[in-house]
Formats: sequence, structure tokens, C-alpha cells
Amino acid sequence: MIALLQRCREASVECGGELVSQIGSGYLILLGVAKGDTEVGAELLAKKIAELRVFEDENGKMNRSILETGGAALVVSNFTLCADCTHGRRPSFFDAMLPREAGELYGYFIKKLQYYGIGEVRSGVFGGDMQVRLQNDGPVTILLDTADLK
Repeated sequence: MIALLQRCREASVECGGELVSQIGSGYLILLGVAKGDTEVGAELLAKKIAELRVFEDENGKMNRSILETGGAALVVSNFTLCADCTHGRRPSFFDAMLPREAGELYGYFIKKLQYYGIGEVRSGVFGGDMQVRLQNDGPVTILLDTADLK
């Protein structure tokens, strides 16, 4: 599972010209689910994101987690994070998990973010053609891969 985490001042998702979700301060999380990903990985990733200290404290240092700031999370499915661009000019998405199973893990990941204490967790439309708007804060952008988490 790959998460592109972006600290934001606000973020929103539209699908079919309609506003689906929006948040204020917190994280926009683009989530790619790959073949072989598991609920254990989703749980590790959710815990890491909840506890990651990338919000500023009173001294301007990145020393606070989203739990401490009361921020929200907007999770958007993004299978293109699983792209293999090592050969040729067209990405291969062979490593992306099939939609039915990926949708289940996506939902499980969202539940785990809530379980680990993020109060407001919103989502996009899994598999939908979405337009994502973001006002990045910092910018602070972090790439997390469950293959690297222990």
C-alpha cells in the first residue's frame, strides 16, 4: 500500500461535477493499493499516519501529530501510485490490486484511521473519475509505503 500524504489547509473532491467531500486543515491522502497488500499493512499505515509528527508546534517545529491538532483526513483512491515506469514510456499498472479487493482494503484503511483517533475522515469515490483540489500547507508531502514499515 502506498500513501502520498499531503499536509493541507483545505482539500476537496468532486466527482461528476458534484462536491463529494471536503476538509479543512489536516491531510489529503492519495492511497494506492497493490497486489499482496493486507489488512495488517493497512493497519500499520493508518497508525503511522495518525502518529506522524509533521504539524508545527508553538515554536514552529514539526513536532505535532494530526491527533494533537484535531485535523481531518481526506482519503482518495489512486491506483496510479502503483505504476511501474521502469520499461518503455507507458506505465504498467499490473501491480495494482484488482478493484473489488482494493476497494475493501481502501474501506478498511479508512476505518483504521478512525480507530487510531482521527476524528474526521472523509473519502473520495473509490474508482471514480475525481477532481481533487488542494491547498497544500508548507508544502509538506510525504510518501509512505507499507513495504518500508515495520
